[in-house]
Amino acid sequence: AELLISLLLLIFSFPLIIFAAFLIKLEDGGDIFYSQIRTGFAGNTFKILKLRSMKIDAEKFGVQWSNKNDTRITKIGSILRLTRLDELPQLIAVIKGEMSLIGPRPERPEIEKMLEEKIPHYRLRHIMRPGLSGWAQVNYPYGASVEDTENKLSYDLYYLKNFSIFLDILILFKTIKIVFKASGAIPNSKG
Repeated sequence: AELLISLLLLIFSFPLIIFAAFLIKLEDGGDIFYSQIRTGFAGNTFKILKLRSMKIDAEKFGVQWSNKNDTRITKIGSILRLTRLDELPQLIAVIKGEMSLIGPRPERPEIEKMLEEKIPHYRLRHIMRPGLSGWAQVNYPYGASVEDTENKLSYDLYYLKNFSIFLDILILFKTIKIVFKASGAIPNSKG
């Protein structure tokens, strides 16, 4: 069922992806997509694909979280993040079985290593495939600190303990509401 839903979502969102790709290319002439390594089920890494929402040289100073007034985010990128349209290409990872539609969001290994040292039980979130959306994403603002991640982990653990089709449906409806209200990935902290 998840494979079919993901294929349908990808097909129906394809015109949006093409339009966004055109705007990204128009804004600065850079790559339309970017890929990142993320940590998934059982701690295994995989590659995600996203519509590029940051400037071309966004990580010239190394891996870092986004913050509230992040000057690395492009004009088009801010719209893509608010509507979460930048996440749509990750449906490919769902189709490949590396992600689920619903589950804990996958983190970058470089950041995750630091989080595992500072947050007890952080690795518990790897007992399930990561998701495109999750209980933490629909209930907690975009987090960009260890404290935010610790708070989001409590939502992830709640989801893991109370996993059900009804909870997944609730998360799906809350995700749709976030997309239509354009209240997506706005960093909670100032950096």
